[in-house]
Amino acid sequence: MPLPKPVHQPQFTQEQLAEARRLAGKHTAPLRTVRRARLTVALAAHPALSHEEIAAQCGLDRDTVYKWRRRWAKDGWSLDDAPRSGRPRSFPP
Repeated sequence: MPLPKPVHQPQFTQEQLAEARRLAGKHTAPLRTVRRARLTVALAAHPALSHEEIAAQCGLDRDTVYKWRRRWAKDGWSLDDAPRSGRPRSFPP
């Protein structure tokens, strides 16, 4: 039985895809940024694939793919974390 098509379909501009492709191959970028960039490239190439299929292709969890796909469809493309509530960090990153 085929998996259902995803509800949320983010749209990416050519500039965003170029930036994602550049970051996906960097070895000095933070791992979370590289993973999100690879996810962006995979979603742009295969928008109709299910969360499970994209997750297997990118080596991510299905829930992670769902979270970022939904966030990018609603709020626009960004590889940064969402602002967190609470006290700011007391140590530098």
